[in-house]
Amino acid sequence: MKFSAPIVEAMKKYSADKVLPFHTPGHKHGRGAHEFLKNLLTAEGFLQEVSLMDELDDLHAPKTCIKQAQKLAARLWHADETIFFVNGTTSAVQTMIFGTLKAGDLVFVPRNAHRSVMSGLILSGAKPIFLPVEFDAELNVPLNVKTETIELAIKKYPQARAILLVSPNYYGVVADLEKISRIAHQNGMILLIDEAHGAHLQFYAGKKSAMDAGADISAQSTHKILGSLTQTSMLMIKNSVDVEKIHRAASILQTTSPNQILLASLDAARLQMEIDGVKKISAAISLAKKLRGELKLIDGLKIFENAGNFSLDATKITVNVRNLGLSGYEAEKILREDLKIQCELSDAENLLFLVTYADDESTISKLIEAMKKLPRKIQKKFFTPLISKEISAAELSTRETFYSAAEKIDLKSSVGRISAEEVTFYPPGVPILIPGEKISVEAVENINLAKKSGLKVFGASDLSLETLKVVRE
Repeated sequence: MKFSAPIVEAMKKYSADKVLPFHTPGHKHGRGAHEFLKNLLTAEGFLQEVSLMDELDDLHAPKTCIKQAQKLAARLWHADETIFFVNGTTSAVQTMIFGTLKAGDLVFVPRNAHRSVMSGLILSGAKPIFLPVEFDAELNVPLNVKTETIELAIKKYPQARAILLVSPNYYGVVADLEKISRIAHQNGMILLIDEAHGAHLQFYAGKKSAMDAGADISAQSTHKILGSLTQTSMLMIKNSVDVEKIHRAASILQTTSPNQILLASLDAARLQMEIDGVKKISAAISLAKKLRGELKLIDGLKIFENAGNFSLDATKITVNVRNLGLSGYEAEKILREDLKIQCELSDAENLLFLVTYADDESTISKLIEAMKKLPRKIQKKFFTPLISKEISAAELSTRETFYSAAEKIDLKSSVGRISAEEVTFYPPGVPILIPGEKISVEAVENINLAKKSGLKVFGASDLSLETLKVVRE
């Protein structure tokens, strides 16, 4: 079988022509670049760091190499079409929402959806119906949305247009997308998946990608687990949606000056997976399982490995350090500053490590030895705020909230008002308040309890939470 990388090949051909540039970028093939920048890119890299040349195609109206590369990606990931993104998965998620929903449409959204979902809702004007997320209370890890929750939500809001889920989530928990996709389509709804952490599932034995599970669109961060450069992503699309409208949305949200090296990295990452993706991901899974087994033997550590009714991506390894008397934040700092190991994420009790095809026996051995060196302190008690179990509609759409005038008022006076900001504590990383929601007595009580426990707060403009930002009446 002949393998090709159309964008990479077009760039090589362009640089081989030795064109004298009188066009952007201003560094002119690197001649004018600062020495620091020259240390970051090769001479060949500078020759190919161009855009908008006819022979390198146009991301907004691809006809040659970009179109060919996107077709190859669609074939590999079993989509009908694929769009490359160089603005990050944030713009891919925004396109997914903006290209399928309009003002007034109802869409089911998990409470802990990424902020790109919220900005997509602002762009589209769609109104969210928030779905409760299941939670592992023992290790303080958010799981995913149950199929039964989806069924209840549809009974309550049968007029909804779409279901949007995050699968896998940051901790590698995968929703039952096959069953949910059938439910969605039986009820005339489309299924949108933020698959930022799941670009490798296509090559993972025993797991199904969102496309194979029946989703209509999925947004993937190709750089997170696979080998493209940071900021590059792909949007996988089925013909069950208005593909032309999604292309228009992408053109609105993508830069008009896409970096050619970023595009080439997507092409190269796709080629790498096409050649031996299954082998590479299988090797990563084997290493991750070995790492998990070794970490379980270290006294004081607990490993997240039972996601209940959900599937778990083995390449995401969550380690609870509570029994060491450390917070996750403290453990991350010790690993980074003293032991020269950097985790992907830390929260109040956990560390998250990613194992990819780039790892080997030596890298996981170094991590194991570092984890053995974590100190022990007096055990701490961590408070976890209560998580809403309600399926609830926002009072205002995310767009209406964004454009509404806001004011700050005392927390104790905020009950009954509409929140203009998010309030999230870690753990559990599931918002207590989301913009557009009416503030309840329970929410304020929960915030007060979390404040007393000293948990880290995100989203609030006043981190002391003496005041809250609300929509002005």
